Amino acid sequence: MTTRRFLPPDRVAEAFRQALAAAEAFAGATAPNPPVGCVALDATGAILALAAHQRAGGDHAEAAVLAACRGLDCFDRIDTLVVTLEPCTHHGRTPPCAEAVLASPAKRLWIGIRDPNPAAAGGAERLARAGRDVAFIHDLDHPDASGLARQAARLIAPFATRSARGRPWLTLKQALTVDGGMIPPPGAKTFTSADSLTLAHGLRRRADAVITGSGTILADAPLFTVRRVADPRRAPRRLAILDRRGRTPAAYLEAARARNFEVSLHHDIPALLAELAAAGALEALVECGPTLMETFLAADLWDERVIVRQDPDPGEPDRIEILTRPPPVHLAA
Repeated sequence: MTTRRFLPPDRVAEAFRQALAAAEAFAGATAPNPPVGCVALDATGAILALAAHQRAGGDHAEAAVLAACRGLDCFDRIDTLVVTLEPCTHHGRTPPCAEAVLASPAKRLWIGIRDPNPAAAGGAERLARAGRDVAFIHDLDHPDASGLARQAARLIAPFATRSARGRPWLTLKQALTVDGGMIPPPGAKTFTSADSLTLAHGLRRRADAVITGSGTILADAPLFTVRRVADPRRAPRRLAILDRRGRTPAAYLEAARARNFEVSLHHDIPALLAELAAAGALEALVECGPTLMETFLAADLWDERVIVRQDPDPGEPDRIEILTRPPPVHLAA
């Protein structure tokens, strides 16, 4: 197979960026499926349509973009599809995406990352055997190719982690005061800046579950709702409370359910993570006090750590550090 028939690399790279952005807008709304974005291009590289998988049971990104092209009366002009994840080959709640692509005029495909689910993988080979030109984005002759491939891998990291490790992707959010503590001053629930709060709500938006401890509930009665960013999620978000002594007030549990949380109480972390994975949760955000946070850190149970450090100068923004471990996906085609 040669890349001589593909569109100019700049056009492909720009289309892939848009596919990533479309998918990221629905991260946290698609479980147990991964977020996926797809862009359709004509023979000149002009974008005809873009779409994303928005929720489980709804159209996958490829089917959605093909439907959009039909609605825009440009279906017959489709030359290339750029998609963040390998088109699936299995029958689930929706038909296989690889077959939908084969039923379209698309002659060429650029794929971000292989599907880590063995039951759904193989779409690239299926399409190539049927005569389509297929390539992976890391092979694009463009300076951003490796970075785009890494973004595609990070996009499906929660899905891959659940598939490979039997637990959700774990994001630990830790806000630290100037002296390294985690406790807000008396009468306050936070000490971080407005930008840091927006970041925190963005982390909640993409998470299928929030994990906390009964101590945090008793100290702050936090809402754990998404308020500073748009939230496309329809299904209830899970709120998992580690509470060995049964201290969580019934009134708090009732109020959390009224805020569209599916609430559960747990005694130990391994059982909690297994239960979340079995329920289809892809990412869990750990928002808790110092004792439980130290438990997760001591057990080395994290995939991403978001550390917000209060700057000594009140006029300066918080210092934000994000540590991300490699997800269990392979970039090589």
